[in-house]
Amino acid sequence: MYDVIVVGGRISGASTALLLARRGHRVLLVDRARFPSPTSSSTNLIHPPGVQRLTQWGVLDRLGGHAIPRISRYRLESGPVRLEAQLPAVEDVDYALSPPRVELDEALVRCAADAGAEVREETSVQELLRDADGTVVGVVGTAKGSGRFQEKATVVIGADGKNSKVARLTGADLYRAEPVLSKSLWTYWEGLPQTSLVRTYRKNRRHPFTWPTHDGLSIVGVAWPTADFPSPGSDEATDRTVIAALADVDPELAEEVRAGRRAGRWLTGSVPNFLRTPHGPGWALVGDASATRDPITASGITHAVLGAELLADAVHRGLSGGRGMDLELASYARARDALVGDHYDYTRDYARILDHTPEERALIEAMSRSPWHARGMIGLFATVVPPTEFYSRRTFRELFDFLDEGGLPPKIRMLRWLLHAVPGRPEATARLADRLLAARLGLMGELLLRSTAV
Repeated sequence: MYDVIVVGGRISGASTALLLARRGHRVLLVDRARFPSPTSSSTNLIHPPGVQRLTQWGVLDRLGGHAIPRISRYRLESGPVRLEAQLPAVEDVDYALSPPRVELDEALVRCAADAGAEVREETSVQELLRDADGTVVGVVGTAKGSGRFQEKATVVIGADGKNSKVARLTGADLYRAEPVLSKSLWTYWEGLPQTSLVRTYRKNRRHPFTWPTHDGLSIVGVAWPTADFPSPGSDEATDRTVIAALADVDPELAEEVRAGRRAGRWLTGSVPNFLRTPHGPGWALVGDASATRDPITASGITHAVLGAELLADAVHRGLSGGRGMDLELASYARARDALVGDHYDYTRDYARILDHTPEERALIEAMSRSPWHARGMIGLFATVVPPTEFYSRRTFRELFDFLDEGGLPPKIRMLRWLLHAVPGRPEATARLADRLLAARLGLMGELLLRSTAV
């Protein structure tokens, strides 16, 4: 009898197993793969909150054989407007990393085993065991070399990805779901300068991106709205497609890419968007099994790590007495929603890859003049700053103080006038300006209107 069975040994599953085993619980971690093992395409970027946890847990120490540069700044360019800022710190970590994914997965699994978790590789789960009232009490599966098995546990955790078998077997509901919004092409590239910078661009409904990853390589890619994704071709044809997109936004970078060399095949990234009910009697979901969003904000690994921490805390409390497992898993569900819910909307909005309007560019340019706003916007992308903190009335009202006086779009001039220039009814006109501005901010405009920070 185990305390916990974790199905899926990638980022979220191995992290959950590691944290629970370190607290003395009896944990079984199963995965169909044998590690080290490649996974579906992942651009590997880990934002500061994920780096801070993986450093604290000792996982990154196992990657010492690789040169993994620290990335301290993120940049967004939209036409002639550039926003760049230093990453906000999480405790003492103010940088991102992009380690090799295969080695990161293996490091987490081995850390979990060292902590005391029993790891069974090449093992798959086919069924869930339930007691008379329907509570999940274990799993039935098969293991390579030993055949069919059955194990029981107080809690079964599905960490088996967006197509989670555990989620299907429990009937976990999807909600706030949308289909694939963008598709990307990316690869590793040799010969680019290893600047400590994530560069992203927005122009002509394309989203080029690049950053240094590991061992002298860089990630280079472009995302398109799903309907605009180019037809597949040879790797050489894709080279030309991607370099042309880079040349449109950053000719100097495109020349650097031409002077370098592709170091692998082109990979395609695209996922649907959904949240799932993350718990029920005797079971819980974590990572992509719990919530999947477009990879365009590169938040998957970071949220997998943070979600594992939330679930491990809740399961530990449930196993240690207190309020009981059902209540603790319900508290995990609320914490999961607080972690990913608003950022999920932000990501869906971002993934539409709409060209910024002149009004939006004016606001981005104003952010570039305000150190607080620039760092807040970068921190939002990097999962450091909560969307509710940045998309507040106070934040955007203060942003208007940093607008460029020359060449403002008429709508921005009107909003500034409503905020500052109407005598006698300043708060009433400011609220009107809030509503008009929110209408230009897509899903995130709802956050601004809910904000009480006036």
